[in-house]
Amino acid sequence: MTPSAQTPRPRMVVPKLVEAHCHLDKCHSFHRLGPVGGDLRKAIETQAADRDNWTEDDLRARAGQGLQEAAMAGCSALRTHIDWRDTASPPRAWSVVTELAQGMAGMTVQCAALMGVDQMADATFCNAVARGIAPTGGVLGAFVLDHADRTAGLRNMFDAAARHGLPLDFHADEGLGDFDGVEAIADMAIETDFAGPILCGHACGLMDKDTATLARVIDKLARAGIAVCALPTTNLYLQGRAHGTPDRRGLTRLRELQAGGVPIVLASDNVADAFCPVGRHDPMEALHLGVMGAHLDPPFGRWLPAVTTHAAAALGLRPVLVKGSSPRDLLLSTATTTADLVAGRGSLTPLHEGPT
Repeated sequence: MTPSAQTPRPRMVVPKLVEAHCHLDKCHSFHRLGPVGGDLRKAIETQAADRDNWTEDDLRARAGQGLQEAAMAGCSALRTHIDWRDTASPPRAWSVVTELAQGMAGMTVQCAALMGVDQMADATFCNAVARGIAPTGGVLGAFVLDHADRTAGLRNMFDAAARHGLPLDFHADEGLGDFDGVEAIADMAIETDFAGPILCGHACGLMDKDTATLARVIDKLARAGIAVCALPTTNLYLQGRAHGTPDRRGLTRLRELQAGGVPIVLASDNVADAFCPVGRHDPMEALHLGVMGAHLDPPFGRWLPAVTTHAAAALGLRPVLVKGSSPRDLLLSTATTTADLVAGRGSLTPLHEGPT
């Protein structure tokens, strides 16, 4: 913005942020979990033991806190994953978050079903889940790692999503090692010519691919139009765990993905739970950590789409550009450089509320 008599310092205007991947059903439960610290499977076990505490009031309080954090961070959209049980009907957290979302003026809230892809190998179950979440604008999702019946589960998910007009979202290859879930998802997307948005979160296993394999997978992701979401807090906290200080970074290959034409996204993931005892629902903070963890070099304007326009498109939403957009869709920052913006040196306020 051009300085005026009222605002002598230049200010920056950016689109509102998008929180593309979080877990409102789990967030802010760390205080009652006991000892936390370990790898992904340990975190899953610890969090699962807390589910008996997930009453309607408990979920409303914790998820509501998470939504308010995202709103304060300047988010106009948020996607939360909701843990599923053995039945096809949506769990309590789904209805609680859906209800809370109605009170979030100016924020689009999407809920994504989350279960093992092996559960989706049952076509009847998969279709029932898709049918149940469609009326609330839900997203069909699954955890894809080293599950049995993966191919059948993926095929059923793509078929059900196409039938009910649902986006797809996967926790894919959330681990360092020889995993190929991301490539399997890309293969299925290409084979089925799926038209809806697909987002793959984590994709940590790409870190262990050799040059030729990585190039092949990135090419498939680009051709399939799949976006990849890195989750710096959780991945850096859980991946590469051993005794002592870690010597590996569990992030996906953000630089190579972007260079290969794959839309990249960064998000907050788990906040104050068994998967990450710290953090907050703030995409700009996720980008800040991603800069350090993945060596995302300046100019930082090329990485901002990962928490704005690319993130919105990955969720199937219309990306907001500064030019021609309503002030209600934009943020005003006192930062004067993109480096200061990413570092948090400058307040972010809705543009329509004016400078502070």
